[in-house]
Amino acid sequence: MRQKQLPYFFIIFLLIVSFSENIYAQQKKNFTIIVDAGHGGHDSGTMGNKKYKEYEKDVALKVALKFGKLIEDNMKDVNIIYTRKSDVFITLKERPNIANRKDADLFVSIHCNANPKSSPNGAETYILGMHKNKANFEVAKKENSVIFLEDDYSLSYQGFDPNSVESIIALTLDQERYLEKSLLLASLVQKNFTSSTPLKNRGVKQAGFWVLAQTYMPSILTELGFLSNDKDAKLLMSDSGQNKLAKSLYNAFKEYKKYWDDQTVVGNDLSFESGLNDVGAVVAVETKTSEAVEPKEAEKVNSLESPVSYAIQFTISRSKLKDDSHHFKGLKNVNYYKDGSIYKYIYYENPSYSEVTSKMKDVKAKGFKDAFVVAFRNGERISLDEARNR
Repeated sequence: MRQKQLPYFFIIFLLIVSFSENIYAQQKKNFTIIVDAGHGGHDSGTMGNKKYKEYEKDVALKVALKFGKLIEDNMKDVNIIYTRKSDVFITLKERPNIANRKDADLFVSIHCNANPKSSPNGAETYILGMHKNKANFEVAKKENSVIFLEDDYSLSYQGFDPNSVESIIALTLDQERYLEKSLLLASLVQKNFTSSTPLKNRGVKQAGFWVLAQTYMPSILTELGFLSNDKDAKLLMSDSGQNKLAKSLYNAFKEYKKYWDDQTVVGNDLSFESGLNDVGAVVAVETKTSEAVEPKEAEKVNSLESPVSYAIQFTISRSKLKDDSHHFKGLKNVNYYKDGSIYKYIYYENPSYSEVTSKMKDVKAKGFKDAFVVAFRNGERISLDEARNR
């Protein structure tokens, strides 16, 4: 019996629909995350204690792959790239280079901690910055010292010395534009570690990591726990423990991605700091909580009659910049407000939200691609939702 063939026009219709769906799927995959499993190959990282003998490189890779698999299975609009998927050596220099070449939106480096003493325990997550204490410096030194395993490291790293405070200071220059978003993700990671694992929360910290300093995007380095501690090591080396750690990282990323999506949808006008407030992050990273605009700084923010005003926040700094600073790239009449120990710089203050957003293209044309709109009431920073619902 002869089978009926589909009408020609219907076949064409199906092909068009299929092609359109493929194009849409490609267009929708507009967020790229780099998952970096620390160490690898002849660089073993730290080693567990006598009871639990496993290398940092192995734990980091297992958690990284589990974390990535969760993203692959559940977030089809995310493009995930691994710096390594097997036990191979990747130079410290190449890790951020991979992220930069792919024009990634986020960089997550996964490691394990260790200490000569067995008592220190818990998870901590780092963003780039000057270390607040000797312990932070030691962690950065440990991770940066990988360069000594490379041939011609003195040439490749242009004289960078992991043991030198001066070298660390140089790393932190020109990276502050990513500080807020990095801080948001780091805070979300620590929050999820605390709620989903028995790990002690050691907080969000700052230190001078080469791998974070060389990325041109928000970046974090998380230390999952201490392989030198019996309790932590048992969790880190078990399949169930690694699943919990991977799920915690995934949940943190999912929350971060929501803020990113919201910001993208509304044209970059949602402050990532609203997310910081949600998770109780500390603006000064180590000890200080977020403060309201100080009275003397509030005078610097506009004093228009309208109780609510808007402005474009385009950069931040840990020290006060001069009015004609080259960091402003020619933007004039720049103001600032202070949040904890951070100076946050704003441009074009105005009571009209639409007028402020119309100036966004001018700010981005200067190179401030991560600029966003912020709101104030009587000189104090408020959320955009609160401002619009006044």
